Amino acid sequence: MVSILRPLVTGWVLLFGLAGSAEAQTNSYRLTVFISAEDADPGRDVHDLPDSLAVYDLSRKLLDSLYWEGYLDAKDSLRFFGDRNAHLYLDAREQYTWLVLSRGNLEHWMLPSASQVGFPIQDKPFRFRELRSLIEKILSQGQNNGYPFMEVSLDSVRIRQDRRVAAGLRVEKGPWISFDTLQITGNSRTQSLFLGRKLRMVPGEPFSQKRVDQALEGLRNIPYLRLEGNPEISFQNEEATVYLPVNDRKINRLDGIIGLLPNEIEANKWLVTGQFDLHLANVSGRGRDYSLNWQRLSQYSQNLRVAAREPFLFGSQLDLGLSFAFLKEDTTFLNREFELHVGYQVAANTYLRFFGKRQAGDLLDVSRYSDASALPEVADYRYTNYGATLEFSDVDDILMPRSGWQGFLRLGIGNKRLVENTGLPPELYEEAWQNTLQYYLQGNLQRYFRWNQSLSTKFSLDAGDMYNKNLFLNDLFRLGGLKSIRGFNENFFYASRYAYLTVEPRYYIGNESYFLLFSDVGMLENRVSGQKRQWPLALGGGLSLETSGGIFTFVYALGQAADQPMTVAYSRVHFGFTSRF
Repeated sequence: MVSILRPLVTGWVLLFGLAGSAEAQTNSYRLTVFISAEDADPGRDVHDLPDSLAVYDLSRKLLDSLYWEGYLDAKDSLRFFGDRNAHLYLDAREQYTWLVLSRGNLEHWMLPSASQVGFPIQDKPFRFRELRSLIEKILSQGQNNGYPFMEVSLDSVRIRQDRRVAAGLRVEKGPWISFDTLQITGNSRTQSLFLGRKLRMVPGEPFSQKRVDQALEGLRNIPYLRLEGNPEISFQNEEATVYLPVNDRKINRLDGIIGLLPNEIEANKWLVTGQFDLHLANVSGRGRDYSLNWQRLSQYSQNLRVAAREPFLFGSQLDLGLSFAFLKEDTTFLNREFELHVGYQVAANTYLRFFGKRQAGDLLDVSRYSDASALPEVADYRYTNYGATLEFSDVDDILMPRSGWQGFLRLGIGNKRLVENTGLPPELYEEAWQNTLQYYLQGNLQRYFRWNQSLSTKFSLDAGDMYNKNLFLNDLFRLGGLKSIRGFNENFFYASRYAYLTVEPRYYIGNESYFLLFSDVGMLENRVSGQKRQWPLALGGGLSLETSGGIFTFVYALGQAADQPMTVAYSRVHFGFTSRF
């Protein structure tokens, strides 16, 4: 018994203020605690406290802790002696036990699950903390199922002479409360009904305190909204109205980026490449997203991507998205890609998307392969695949994170059909696999560390793998450029398997203005060309400068790989201006 009580005494002393530490002064009080209980040897603890008030306070808390643990007959006696000494005598006596705790008028739905019921069994020690935990679970169920004013009390309490306790639970549910229409008190033009669905506070559904609490985290992961204060709740006419002070953020984006690259066709000249990005978010205040991206990667290459997303399709919790992508790689091949996906917000920081994708690749200049004796590395194919993408974000700011985690994992699998090109000799296809199963896996994990108000570091790991018996160059992942491994031309690398790590310290001079240094270290494999494994390395720095009209960016990078030395002649300069509105 004493061995159980002594940790209680020691724990309270530590919580009280690190009593007994080396910081005790010469004028402190020395408190000796004597612990006794029925059928147990006495124990003793000695502690130093700063003054007599601390002695009285600790004595009261120690006695309360015994009551809390079910020693309802515990007694104490505190005595002071000269030279700042005090003795505390704690007589715990015998611990009370349960006879029975009946459910009373408790309904089945009021407890989370049978494994968490927590009802004490007969002769189990009576502890107030366990009883309180049980009551808190019941209250939590009520608060999250439309009964925020539920009350729980003990009824018919009986304490027998053998120190066993019998009681029952009594529940007063109070009025049933439902959510009313969400009220936006800030300057946001977001539709209340849409935001209510986004935060799962739909009018007519049972009030849930848990959903109100989760709204704060949910708003942190909506890039076009900023919470400017604390939510407020009012209850009237059996309805709960939630007031959210949210303002719109400038998230609509218009980008124009210019890159200066060495011209690979004309010596000693530079090639100007371009990119245009248009992104419209929360169109008409209903969460609709539209985007368009165009790039000119080289003198004869360009790509185009358009995408749209409609949230809460037909009033459900599902989002519908469509996208189309087009890539022309000089005069070698042409790729098209069409994707349809259905998404669902699993939690405030987790999003799950199921997709179906149709990909097509076609040769452009067939004449170069007219005398080929084997199937070339580039071929015509049709690939239909299905899969899922899981995204999560737990950062301090979804637009400009300085601390937290972000990432995604994407898995796709499907059937690929090889299409015979009439411009190639038919015998090249005789031994080729016509229909094969192909899978791919991609992922990204980002970690932001905030060291102080001005300094943070971004760590990012990207990886991907692709497998098929009939892989071609126009199948593979494309890497290189400003958004992957810097220091190289856009889409410089072909890879069937890759991984690269980014370390990027940032020094902030404003909310969205900072200087940066970076290093990108990668591993690339190309099973189509049979090249040796590459270990590209990129180093550089730059800045991002917030202006009244948008964000100006400048990045200077040096890259080294098997086909490119790390010299100034191969350096890459990227700069542009992102207009937000």
